[in-house]
Amino acid sequence: MNSDYYLMSPGKRFLHKCKDAAVGFGRGFCGFWVALGRGFLRITRTCIDTLKQIGVDWWHGDLATKASYFVLGLSHIAHGQIIRGLIYLALELLFIGYMVAFGGHFLVMCFENFFTGGNIGRTETHVSDVWDDNLGEYPKIEGDNSFLILLYGILTLFVVLFFIIVYFISIREGAKLEKNKKQGIKPDNFARDLGRLSDDRFHITLLSLPMLGLFMFTIVPLVTMIFIAFTNYDANHEVPEHLFQWVGFKNFVELFSMESKLGNTFWRVLGWTLIWAVLATFSNYFLGMLLAILINKKGIRCKKLFRTMFVSTIAVPQFVSLLIMSKMLDVDGGIITQFIQSVFGYKMQFGLDITTTRIAIVIVNMWVGIPYSMLMCSGILMNIPADLYESAKMDGASPFHTFVKITLPYMLFVTGPYLITSFIGNINNFNVIYLLSGGGPGDLLLYTDGAKGTDLLITWLYKLSLGADRNYKLASVIGIIVFVISATLSLMVYNKSSAVQEEDSFQ
Repeated sequence: MNSDYYLMSPGKRFLHKCKDAAVGFGRGFCGFWVALGRGFLRITRTCIDTLKQIGVDWWHGDLATKASYFVLGLSHIAHGQIIRGLIYLALELLFIGYMVAFGGHFLVMCFENFFTGGNIGRTETHVSDVWDDNLGEYPKIEGDNSFLILLYGILTLFVVLFFIIVYFISIREGAKLEKNKKQGIKPDNFARDLGRLSDDRFHITLLSLPMLGLFMFTIVPLVTMIFIAFTNYDANHEVPEHLFQWVGFKNFVELFSMESKLGNTFWRVLGWTLIWAVLATFSNYFLGMLLAILINKKGIRCKKLFRTMFVSTIAVPQFVSLLIMSKMLDVDGGIITQFIQSVFGYKMQFGLDITTTRIAIVIVNMWVGIPYSMLMCSGILMNIPADLYESAKMDGASPFHTFVKITLPYMLFVTGPYLITSFIGNINNFNVIYLLSGGGPGDLLLYTDGAKGTDLLITWLYKLSLGADRNYKLASVIGIIVFVISATLSLMVYNKSSAVQEEDSFQ
């Protein structure tokens, strides 16, 4: 740091640090996407190198190795790994059967009009022109279900990607077996392969089932949601009565546009979401830390009693506490509202005024969240070496400097990852907002599509999905935006935190 910094006034030092933080944040943001691009390039180079090696293996391979490029497992069978070769052959046959009987149909129907913006499916549910005497009416003929077509098409796409990976592994193993045979190296038998799954590859055995569950119940729904963002799926195109179609980036353009009411609503909700996340995270963190320091200070009596009193809020389920607080803050008959009015002569407009409601929500969140931070910080404070404080006191350091130079760096080093997860959790903090205010109050001149003054992106997403319009497409777009914000900020800040930067040097 430049020597002029130490000649600055405290105010100028603060501004200088804010400037450095802003510049560092910008560099970190750009660096994150540059690193992401470099990672993509590395993956691309790896794929190209793999394809080159496969071409070399084909050129120098024997007949069995070349045949295994078309019939998986032949090279394994020819070079002594019969059971493994049969497994690869069975996987190929299963893949072909799946694509012919089921997956290929949905994959083609799902993506045949992807670039032209056509319907996902061909026919909508309609009433037949032929009278059915048994039913006594014109029967309803079920059409294509766009959502199921999209879901099965995405699932089939993953099956294709899985088979491609298996295919490359198989032909690389086949080429390696051929080279080993020429060098006189015997291949591993199937019993040894099974033994390795319970020995050095035991982690694969244990993680295979959880990974399958993660794939089926997290990755596939997540990718489906991403694809829905590029459709017009809403109440007017709801399955199974109607088809929905691809619309490209139309939903993103509409949401980000500052010229539309929807775009203005989005930017207002996004701004409040980020402000809320900062206030909720750092108010709970620093006030919880100060409360822990105060309770743990020498000379304070009844420490266990104070801790028990603050922790009692944790014993009550959060949704119960929030619902009770919403009634206590009610503008007409709430206890807190009446108390403030009788003492200060001010009638709090909770649920009617946006600013008042936002401030009340932040305060209630502090009441709910500070005890968690206090407990965590209490445990960390007990582990800070006492001789550090004694040395600082002998050097004449004030309590403030001791906090800034010893306590705070130590706390940030230990709790850096917690701060990141807390911040991301507050971006997606559905309970506090929805149970206290329901997202309200709203202003029809400022907000649209169900959004109100205290709605976060996550609560707005919920309303879009379950509201009268059932605007699944915009809900999916917002879900993608929340994911991008959360992933970018968490990865970027984590890599810049002292928990990573000073992991080996912090004392």
